[in-house]
Amino acid sequence: MKQRVVSGMRPTGYLHLGHYHGVLKNWLELQKKYDCYFFVADWHSLTTEYANPSPIKEFTHQMLLDWLACGIDPNSATLFIQSRVPEHAELHLLLSMITPISWLERVPSYKELRKELSEKDLSTYGFLGYPLLQTADVILYQANKVPVGQDQLAHIELSREVVRRFNHLYGETFVEPEAMLTEVPKLLGTDGRKMSKSFGNSLFLSENPEAVQKKVLSMMTDPARKRRTDVGNPDLCPVFDYHKIYTAETKQAELAAGCRSAAIGCVDCKKVFLETLIPFLKAHQERRKEFENNPKRVNEIIEAGVERARKVASANLKKIKEVMKI
Repeated sequence: MKQRVVSGMRPTGYLHLGHYHGVLKNWLELQKKYDCYFFVADWHSLTTEYANPSPIKEFTHQMLLDWLACGIDPNSATLFIQSRVPEHAELHLLLSMITPISWLERVPSYKELRKELSEKDLSTYGFLGYPLLQTADVILYQANKVPVGQDQLAHIELSREVVRRFNHLYGETFVEPEAMLTEVPKLLGTDGRKMSKSFGNSLFLSENPEAVQKKVLSMMTDPARKRRTDVGNPDLCPVFDYHKIYTAETKQAELAAGCRSAAIGCVDCKKVFLETLIPFLKAHQERRKEFENNPKRVNEIIEAGVERARKVASANLKKIKEVMKI
């Protein structure tokens, strides 16, 4: 039997290139080798968007369109919406009864995100406890592996600790999920910071070519190149990180040499990137339009995914309650 992988994404905005290269490209490979459960983590969105939750429903729909357009295959993976499987919330409640608060407080991202999102009031249990909800998301399906970046390793270690505590209290019930480290390419936003809708620096998968071109041409490059005649360092240029993905190696070498000698300007370099980026986005958007124009098909995919997920989740939750004798 294939090992099981569980992974989710929060619908807090439109998907951008960072999501595609950081998550979706990895999912495309995982669905070929594993029994994959990919879900829209809409309850997780409430941890930071609770004051204005109304856009979550629309972002959920837009996210699913991008998943399908990217090639996430409902015949190979189970696609579902977290809130449509209430067993996630019930298991989260049960786990919250046995998890020490200190375990949650020491998760590094808790303090980091509170600082990063200081404009929001995140002094809620929902925000403190979201790594525990993540644990419930994963172990509810007895996942063997969870694809994460380096910054999420502490979350998986928490999940493993919770599993060990549960198994010690009630008997061997859950397998300990293992982190599956994924390589996330270094792709910064147009202003040189982490790509995020909060910063307004993202290149969206569903964005029209004119808007994308305008953003790319305004992208930050090597800060040392203040004038056209200044030599640059492609290793310090956010645009060149995109060339490593979208541009052929021979052309990359040519651009790097031209940058270091000031033989080409930053605008020339960005135009080469656009020559491959625009066709990539157009092809994605054409596939996306096919699903957008067939809402019945999209709804059937989600309904089937929810049904499969609930079947597994319900059976596992029944066993969990049995070992707890409740």
